[in-house]
Amino acid sequence: MKQSTRPVRKWSLLTLALVCLNLFIPDISTAKKSPVKPVAAASENPVSAHGTWYLMAAASYERLNLGQLGLSHEAFNLAIEGMERLQQAGRIANDRIISIVDFSLPSSQKRLFIIDLEAQRILFRTYVAHGQRSGTVYAKMFSNKPESHQSSPGFYLTAGTYNGGNGYSMQLVGLDKGINDKAFQRAIVMHGAPYVHEGLVKSQGYIGRSHGCPAVSEKLNKPIIETIKNGSVLFIYPGNRDYARKSTVLNGKV
Repeated sequence: MKQSTRPVRKWSLLTLALVCLNLFIPDISTAKKSPVKPVAAASENPVSAHGTWYLMAAASYERLNLGQLGLSHEAFNLAIEGMERLQQAGRIANDRIISIVDFSLPSSQKRLFIIDLEAQRILFRTYVAHGQRSGTVYAKMFSNKPESHQSSPGFYLTAGTYNGGNGYSMQLVGLDKGINDKAFQRAIVMHGAPYVHEGLVKSQGYIGRSHGCPAVSEKLNKPIIETIKNGSVLFIYPGNRDYARKSTVLNGKV
């Protein structure tokens, strides 16, 4: 009986040892089939890919209740994304202020939002005109061509001011190649206009239209221009997904 039990004990001990080792040594064949996934690079991580400024700016949408005020979340996100790219490229003199025109809204709504990102405040929310040939209530058609009398979407840099046929005005530099880069040639500027006021909304359901300029009311014209002039970003959102694919700013060609 004693001789018959010894081999069994040796086999049991050997089996136990192999089981214990197997707990700590991974199956090589399994490791080849399921390699350990490498840690994502910073560019693949949406949080680490952006700096503190971006994260603070992006938080403004919820904090300022911009969605409840009508501003499209996509319009805001694209505006902040493009502004960050321009900031990194050294194109912006004033990264505290951003102006967003949301053309997914009708002209009967206040669709110009001017935001102080640092102070987390909405400075202006008001009416803004679109081009005569872009549509009546909504801006649906856009052009970069002179004499088209249509609006041009995309990113602009605010420039200097002057007094012209429309009074106190501000020049705009179009930054999206092929989309709005002929703004200076077309004399696309921000100015005050008598056809931008709430009375027209009440009487006909929409405000008047421009030759393509983002015209504002004569009452707010000067304070708005004084706030955003000389190197801040103005973003005009067209309300369609095709723009983002074509935008040179959003695609990093700044």
